[in-house]
Amino acid sequence: MNAIDPVRTRPSDLLARYRAVRRRTEALAAPLSPEDQTIQSMPDASPAKWHRAHTTWFFETFLLLPFLPGTRRVREKFAELFNSYYVAAGPRHARPQRGMLTRPSCAEVADYRERVDEAMETLLRDPPEPAIPLVELGLQHEEQHQELLLTDILHALSLNPLRPAYDPAWREPPAASDPAAFVQGPEGIVGIGHHGRGFAFDNETPRHRALLAPFRIADRLVTNGEWLAFMAAGGYREPLLWMSDGWAAAQAEGWTAPMYWERRDDAWMRFTLAGLLPVDADAPVRHVSWYEAEAFARWAGMRLPTEQEWEAAAALPGFRDAEGVAWQWTASAYRPYPGFRPWAGEVGEYNGKFMVNQMVLRGGSAATPPGHARATYRNFFPPGARWQFAGLRLAEDAA
Repeated sequence: MNAIDPVRTRPSDLLARYRAVRRRTEALAAPLSPEDQTIQSMPDASPAKWHRAHTTWFFETFLLLPFLPGTRRVREKFAELFNSYYVAAGPRHARPQRGMLTRPSCAEVADYRERVDEAMETLLRDPPEPAIPLVELGLQHEEQHQELLLTDILHALSLNPLRPAYDPAWREPPAASDPAAFVQGPEGIVGIGHHGRGFAFDNETPRHRALLAPFRIADRLVTNGEWLAFMAAGGYREPLLWMSDGWAAAQAEGWTAPMYWERRDDAWMRFTLAGLLPVDADAPVRHVSWYEAEAFARWAGMRLPTEQEWEAAAALPGFRDAEGVAWQWTASAYRPYPGFRPWAGEVGEYNGKFMVNQMVLRGGSAATPPGHARATYRNFFPPGARWQFAGLRLAEDAA
């Protein structure tokens, strides 16, 4: 598995990184009560307790059992409870029923993490060469679940009439809000995909050539103020702006604004990880589906960029807020790159089997762990997904 740079990582560096990532997960869970950590608000979300346990199961299953002699599972039944979608790794508890797992308790999950961490400390003092890429994959995997822990608890807390804050001190990063300018994108044949240095998920490879027609791309993300104008113009009431499936979803689910927006005393409020706050017109719009993003782009007389356009433009001067603000929907369906091959073994189920019925997002959000995303990173969700920190930037043909 070509997951990280072939130069051997020093065991001390790998161990330090392992400790840091695992501590961050616990820090993110710290504001949550045991009740908070057990709730599952919809089938697409998972309880915080399950995220903590599943990431631990990953290290136990793919690192300790094959590489640390004498390892036995902390509890055999955890293999089924905390497997996600790895069919080759054995049976799995049904995803929509993860919120029914009141047991094991949060304390038992904490003990599970500690015991696996102790064993991983032993393994990482002198890790065998084949284990090193899997350790890095496990850490990247846990960082993905750190973001999901935040997005999932935000959804759960939003359903509570008390509108409780996950963390009253949570603040989203500042972003560009001055009048948008359009950057001329590169055209002709460009290289797309990971360059092979450092970590990459399998879906970022292989690097290949793509042909880009002339295009221009916005230097910043669409703002809440611009979205308010779309709403005022009847954007949620005009079927001609929408894909048929999107219009059906909007009607069935009653969409009239981005997710987590609500009207109070003639003002729009937005539920955030810090609780209920006024909608900031200058902030980038977040928590919109691909359907909504595509309808907005059509209303604006523009379109969403393809993922190839986005990646090629991300390194250009003037391209702002590429990472750390909001995931950005693209016009591209999530499909394999030419010559794609899944990783060998059970971890080959990581990305490849989801390459259907999903759309690609690029960038990274305020919930994405620092340093986790990169220009070649391919996030993906179904077009109706709204609970992620997803927004958009516009593009247009330049010919």
